[in-house]
Amino acid sequence: MKFNKIIICALLISVPYYGISQTENTKNLADTVQVNNYLQQSKERFNDNPAKAISLAIEAKKLAEKIKFPKGRAYALKNIGIAYYFQGKYVEALDNYTQSLNQFKEIKDNVGIANLYNNIGVIYYDQGDDAKALENYLQSLKYAELSKDKLRILSALNNVGGVYNIKDATYDKALHYYLLALPLCEELNRTEELGAISVNIGSIYFDKNDDTKALHYFNKALKAYGNSEGSLNAYNAMGKLYKREKKYDQALENHQKALALAENLNIKISIIQSLIGMGNVYLDKGDFKTALYFFNRAKIPALEIQAKHEIKDIYQVLSKVYAKTNNYEKAFEYQSLYANIKDTLYNIESDKKLGNLQFDFDLQKKQGEINLLTKDKALQQLALERQKIAKNSLIAVLGLICIIGLILYRDYRNKIRLNKLLDQQKVEIENLLANILPEEVAKELKEKGQATPRYYESVSVLFTDFKSFTAIAETLSPQQVVAELSECFTMFDTIIERNNLEKIKTIGDSYMCAGGIPTVNSTHPINIMKAAFEILGFMNEINNRRKLNGATPWEIRIGIHTGPLVAGVVGKKKYAYDIWGSTVNIASRMESNGEPGQINISAAHYELIKHEYECEYRGKILAKNAGEIDMYFVKQKVTVRNIEVSA
Repeated sequence: MKFNKIIICALLISVPYYGISQTENTKNLADTVQVNNYLQQSKERFNDNPAKAISLAIEAKKLAEKIKFPKGRAYALKNIGIAYYFQGKYVEALDNYTQSLNQFKEIKDNVGIANLYNNIGVIYYDQGDDAKALENYLQSLKYAELSKDKLRILSALNNVGGVYNIKDATYDKALHYYLLALPLCEELNRTEELGAISVNIGSIYFDKNDDTKALHYFNKALKAYGNSEGSLNAYNAMGKLYKREKKYDQALENHQKALALAENLNIKISIIQSLIGMGNVYLDKGDFKTALYFFNRAKIPALEIQAKHEIKDIYQVLSKVYAKTNNYEKAFEYQSLYANIKDTLYNIESDKKLGNLQFDFDLQKKQGEINLLTKDKALQQLALERQKIAKNSLIAVLGLICIIGLILYRDYRNKIRLNKLLDQQKVEIENLLANILPEEVAKELKEKGQATPRYYESVSVLFTDFKSFTAIAETLSPQQVVAELSECFTMFDTIIERNNLEKIKTIGDSYMCAGGIPTVNSTHPINIMKAAFEILGFMNEINNRRKLNGATPWEIRIGIHTGPLVAGVVGKKKYAYDIWGSTVNIASRMESNGEPGQINISAAHYELIKHEYECEYRGKILAKNAGEIDMYFVKQKVTVRNIEVSA
């Protein structure tokens, strides 16, 4: 199994805007400074508000054109492209990058040219067009060397290596470029890039079965990363190396370090890879029961984030392990799932395509010969028919008319039956879309064949989760678990619909909904609070009933956060409306750091509802990409007292 390759895309590495020449039009010095201010403000909004970043960059572009400030215009176009990239709008990003590149070429700015070729290469790389990505990265390297900008040279070398690192046949070329980039990382003290490149070099040596060199570079990566997010890849890589050397304790130790760090940072893909690594160690040891435990644990988050390559690996190994434990029913189930997902990931190899084309050509040729024989026979039959018609023309004509009439009638009936079936299927499809997607999203999907992802400035997200669910579920039969969860989630569906919210999905015993999408409104922070209290009230009724029956109560935690996110439809065969962004992660952290029977909200949501609800400050938590966040327990609605004023 190959390691995941890290590609460092120097998308946001740019010459500081303060360095843009302000001598091109001295009488407009103040306007030139304003262009730079717009650009700096735009740069600061790439992550949290790409739409605002675009708006500011457009203002910079207009002013730069007005005062004839070409370098300012070039950077403005670049900023617009970066913001579109953050929104996932590759066509718009590429268009603005190309305009920016042409502007930099006009003013002969090699640093800007190198930067834009790099950014264009990133887009092609993301789209899977390796040839165009490599072409642009090499152009970036050429102009970076002309400019003698070492940071640009480092970025270009690493990205060229990243493209070559995709295929086994070009590993030596990847190694060449990585080894050129490595001393630049050390000279410029770029620890993150040093760690990433070291992991890549180590993974290449691992694939070449040179474990000594691989281990050297993995250790070099760990030293560079310290205990940052990047060290996850190094730990997992070392775990795989030690597993191959049968040093199982060291392999498990490294995968466990990666898992602990990934869980602390809530990085799902690294959690999945760490669990798969541990499962493979136990599989290699022959401990199938423990291996199954880790692979099944990895399957849950892999399905949640649709990590298809990891899902494929999990299905394949689960099929093999179940076969080894004589559970052939499960083995067949996972083999089928593996075959299905493999078909969606891989295209037929080129030589096979050529073979199929040759086969199709030969088949058409043979069919042509058959058609000629059939045509000859038809002509002979026609001659016989003419003789018969000549002998008894009247009977033949009447018989022919009857046959034609029967055929037309049969076709007519078939068309009526087919139209009814198509109408019925159309109604069923529309009803299905209406049940699984928001109304306006389903309408867009039906009319255009696709639903465009949308960016929302303000959305409230709610997560619920049952404390100790696994322990309680183990005391119940599978039918009881499903029945009780179904009762709860059915009521939750009713509550959120009543409060004008949108259900997103359920994950095991967790429930997720949002307000303010797909139709934007300003009432979603209050609506989601009403729903949260209704859910708590319903769960209190359920638990009172369970206590009377001597059953363990279902203790629920609720977390809420409000912020920007992206929403859209994922999948081709099974559509699902989903949401992405740090807002979702922070809402999940609010739930996981809450307490049973309480509604735990972020500071952002508190500011929106504090006039309506009494809240209790709880302290801070650290959230990935968001820093420290204040938390509050929501106690009750604010009581409004009527005050009498005496005359």
